[in-house]
Amino acid sequence: MCFYGQKVLPAIRKIENVEKMMHSNYNYFVIMEMHISRLKPIFQMAAANNKKLFVHMDLIHGLKNDEFSTEYVCQEYKPFGLISTKGSVIIKARQKGVKSIQRLFLLDSSSVEKSIALTERTQPDYIEVLPGIMPKVIRDIRNRTDKEIFAGGLIDSIEEVEQAYLAGATSITTSNPELWKYFEPTKSNHLPS
Repeated sequence: MCFYGQKVLPAIRKIENVEKMMHSNYNYFVIMEMHISRLKPIFQMAAANNKKLFVHMDLIHGLKNDEFSTEYVCQEYKPFGLISTKGSVIIKARQKGVKSIQRLFLLDSSSVEKSIALTERTQPDYIEVLPGIMPKVIRDIRNRTDKEIFAGGLIDSIEEVEQAYLAGATSITTSNPELWKYFEPTKSNHLPS
C-alpha cells in the first residue's frame, strides 16, 4: 500500500526543487535542510497548490528540534506532519494533531531494540527506518510495531525502492530527483481533509 498513492515521498533540500514539486503530481513531500526563514513562503506556495508538507524538525536550520519549536511550527505553519529522531518532538506533534514520523537509525540489534522501545513510548503515526536498504529489518520493524514504515537513506536505485516497498515499506523517502521523476504519480491523488 502506497502513502496516499505515492510510492516515493520526495525529500526536498533545495528551494528550486520546492518550486518544481509544486507543479508535479506529488501531493506530499518533506522539507529539510532549509533555513527557517524559507518556511513561510514554502507553506504559502504549498497552500496555493494544494500540497501537504512534512517538516523534518532535525534538519531545519535556525530551529532547535525540541517540543517548544515543535509547538511553534505546528501553530505557525500547520504542517501535515513532522519528522524527528527526538521522542519529545513526536509526542508534541501528536498533541497538536499533526502526523508524526519517528525516524530510526538502525545500526545493530541493540539499536533495533531501543528503537522499538522508543516507538512504544512515543506512538508515532509512522516510522522511518534508516538505512532503507534493509528489507529484513523493514519487515521486522513493521511486524513488531504494527506501524506503517517509510524507508530512507542509501536508497539510490529503482531496484532498491522496489525491494523496500516489497519488504513492507509504505513509502520511500528520497532526495534523489531521478527517483522522484521515475516514481511520480501519473495523476493527482485524493488528499485527506
